[in-house]
Amino acid sequence: MRLRPLRTEPVGLDLVDTVWIDNATLVDQFDDLDGVRAWLADHDLPGGDDPERARDPLVQARDAMRALLERGEAAPLNAVLAHGARRPQLSGAEPYEVVVLDDPAWHAAWVAAADLARVLGERPERVRKCANPRCVLWFYDVSKNGGRRWCSMDVCGNRAKVGRFNQRQRVRS
Repeated sequence: MRLRPLRTEPVGLDLVDTVWIDNATLVDQFDDLDGVRAWLADHDLPGGDDPERARDPLVQARDAMRALLERGEAAPLNAVLAHGARRPQLSGAEPYEVVVLDDPAWHAAWVAAADLARVLGERPERVRKCANPRCVLWFYDVSKNGGRRWCSMDVCGNRAKVGRFNQRQRVRS
């Protein structure tokens, strides 16, 4: 299975983007346990020792995040978030947080869902779907002016440029 390269998106959006289009076919990184293991390892999250157990919560969280992003449905994401919480702690004078879960299999999924909730709370206008209508990827716009339109300039942005060029050439002929 060909895996999508790790991007520098928030972990929540990276989970959302574990499905993508390749040659007009929808690819799901989690169809294969090696894909689950790789995603967990890429994000330094637990569950790689039992990827089969981690897969279902990850897929549920991904589906819930897509429901929120694509249709504005918050209830599925809230159901995922209900599996855990963060508990503030101190080590000497240094604060840190502990993730408390009702089931350890939800650790990675909950962390990704909580991350998306954080990002949407901080800068919701910067979370965007790729402007390519045939693309299913989402991204966090970190550009200075907030004008990014494509999940990847190398892929979708370049395709749009080529399409506009070809259209201009057809009009001229």
